[in-house]
Amino acid sequence: MTAPLPVRPPEPPAPRTPPAPPGPGRRAPSGLLAPLRRTGQLFALALAVARAVFRRPFQVREFIEQFWFVASVTILPAALVSIPFGAVIALQVGSLTEQLGAQSFTGGASVLAVIQQASPLIVALLIAGAAGSAICADLGSRTIREELDAMEVMGVSPVQRLVVPRVLATMSVAVLLNGLVSVVGTLGGYFFNVIMQGGTPGAYLASFSALAQLPDLYIGELKALVFGFIAGIVAAYRGLNPRGGPKGVGDAVNQSVVITFMLLFAVNMVLTTIYLQIVPPKGG
Repeated sequence: MTAPLPVRPPEPPAPRTPPAPPGPGRRAPSGLLAPLRRTGQLFALALAVARAVFRRPFQVREFIEQFWFVASVTILPAALVSIPFGAVIALQVGSLTEQLGAQSFTGGASVLAVIQQASPLIVALLIAGAAGSAICADLGSRTIREELDAMEVMGVSPVQRLVVPRVLATMSVAVLLNGLVSVVGTLGGYFFNVIMQGGTPGAYLASFSALAQLPDLYIGELKALVFGFIAGIVAAYRGLNPRGGPKGVGDAVNQSVVITFMLLFAVNMVLTTIYLQIVPPKGG
C-alpha cells in the first residue's frame, strides 16, 4: 500500500496594500463637485418635467387635488400678508415723495412696486414655505418607503405620475394668487395713503394711470409663473433625493425652502433687469 500524501497547510492571505496617496499624477475627488452635480440633477429634473407635461395620460385627478391643496394653504395667508406689504410700501413711498414735493406720484409708484415686485415675491414665498414644504415631505416619505422604486418596477414614471401634477398646481395657483395679492395690496396702499397720510383719492388714481402700463401686469404674472415653477421643482427634487431616512426628510424640507428663497431673489433680479431694459417706461 502506498503512503498517504501529505496535506499542505493553507497559505496565509497576502497582506492588503493600502491605496496609494494622491500624488502629482493622481487627484483626490473634490468636494466642490457635489454642488455642481446636484445643480445638474435639478436642471435635469426640470427638463424631465417639461417633457412629461405633454405626455399622456395626464393625471387630471392628481392635478385637481394638488391644486386645491396648494390654494387652500396659501389663499388666506397671502391675502393677510399683502395688506401690510401694500401699506408699508405706500407709507414709505408717500413719505419720500412728500420730501421731494411729488405727492401726486405716490399712487403710481406704490402700485407699481406692489404689482411688479411685492406681489410675485409674496406669492412665491408662501407657496415655497407652505405648499412646497408639504410637497417635499410627501415625496420624501414616499421615497424612503421605496414607493417610487416600486412604481418604476411596474413601469410607472414617478415624474409623470407625481411630480408633474404638483409642479403644474404650484404654477397655476401662483398665477391666480398673484392677481389676488395685487388687488389686495393696491387697496391696502390706497387706504393707508388716503386715510393716514391725507392723500387725495383722485391724485392717487391719476398717478397710477399716468405711470402704469399693461406690460407691468404681464411681468408680474410672468414672475409668478416662473416662481411657482421653481418652487415646485426644488420641492420635488429635494423630496426625491432625501438622505438619512426620516431625519433626512426633515432636512430636505428645510433645504428646499432655503434653496427656493435664494433662487427666487436671484431670478427676480434677472427678470427685473431684462424687463427694464426691454420695456421703456411710460412717457419715456
